[in-house]
Amino acid sequence: MTQTIGTPVTARSASAWPTTRALLAGGAAAGPLFLGIGAVQGLTRDGFDFTRNAISQLSLGDLGWIQVTSFLLTGMLAVAGAAGIRRALDGTPASTWAPRLISVFGISFALAAVFTADSGAGFPANGPQAPAGSLSWHGAIHMFSAMLGFFALSAAFLVLARHFATHGQWGWAVSSRLVPLGILAGFAGSSAAVLAFTAGAGLGLLWLTAVTARLMTTLPAAQK
Repeated sequence: MTQTIGTPVTARSASAWPTTRALLAGGAAAGPLFLGIGAVQGLTRDGFDFTRNAISQLSLGDLGWIQVTSFLLTGMLAVAGAAGIRRALDGTPASTWAPRLISVFGISFALAAVFTADSGAGFPANGPQAPAGSLSWHGAIHMFSAMLGFFALSAAFLVLARHFATHGQWGWAVSSRLVPLGILAGFAGSSAAVLAFTAGAGLGLLWLTAVTARLMTTLPAAQK
């Protein structure tokens, strides 16, 4: 038996659903946008090496404004997606904490845009070759905001896992419990390999896209 998510559509709520769909679409676009811009820059900017440098460092140098803009846009789209998820899950227990936690994740990207990462490991090209020995004040805020954001995102996935399980969507429920483990593993392995952190963060961003798109497809036909 197919189950739908949300409450019955009223005359007032029906007119609001196209906005909900647009908000969800924005949230789904956040991850691919950030990763796509980061990949293109990482492959084209002098001195950048994915095995040594974090995507955050692309905020530095003459073209750093591109990555700063990417952080801001991604954060805004994530917050928009959170608003869409709140509407899509209206009337369910997950409609409170999942959107709040994803909003925290989005805000963390805005903070990461304002407080840039430190240079090091050969990037920017005219910067120090060795990894930074200690964090600057803005580098510390950048790192803290990233950790807080991805922890919040991981918690949001656990909230959504319970929601999916309640609606009998077991594959989505199990995956939403496993992805946070992958994110945490990436963070834990970042001290040994920068790629571990990049992989963990990328996994979180792509799963956010996946669950947001899933919620968009489960809107009742009248709400699409």
